Amino acid sequence: MTTLWLVRHGQTDWNLERRYQGQIDIPLNETGREQARRAAAQLRGRTFDALYASDLARARETAEIIAREVGLPIRPDKRLREISYGDWEGLTVDEVAANGGYRDREVSRLLDDWRAPGGESLGEVADRVWAAVQDICQAHPGQQVLVVAHGSCLAALLCRVRGLPLSEVFANIPENAAPFKLELSLA
Repeated sequence: MTTLWLVRHGQTDWNLERRYQGQIDIPLNETGREQARRAAAQLRGRTFDALYASDLARARETAEIIAREVGLPIRPDKRLREISYGDWEGLTVDEVAANGGYRDREVSRLLDDWRAPGGESLGEVADRVWAAVQDICQAHPGQQVLVVAHGSCLAALLCRVRGLPLSEVFANIPENAAPFKLELSLA
């Protein structure tokens, strides 16, 4: 059994503006950096065997702050990136809704193959994140591993592990920089 400590990146200005970030490389804001420092303090004193992170700036910066506390190098993995929102990236929720898109969490009622125009589906996100987690667990059996990623991809992972439909993704997005434990046994 591998114990994963999952951490969503800290806050960004685009989180506050309710913009679709997707795979645009947005940095943390000062609140996000403070959230990451608090997450690092929560993890202080625990022993971890590895630290994996999305290669996007907001997750990478969160991981860097945590890495200084736990003394591990970061192993970047592009499969831990946020969902691609395609043409919606950079737009606010209200802008998307005004142009015929969906408002807020209406997307959660859609099917696994739903995608924003030019983006990727929830099912594709779940598959790539699951593949990354399987590889991490196979590389670290019986160990404790930190994973720093993004809200939708962590929620898709939680849905997969808990046997929930992907329509529950948005109800399972973790808080910014709030570490939580997930134990996985891949037999």
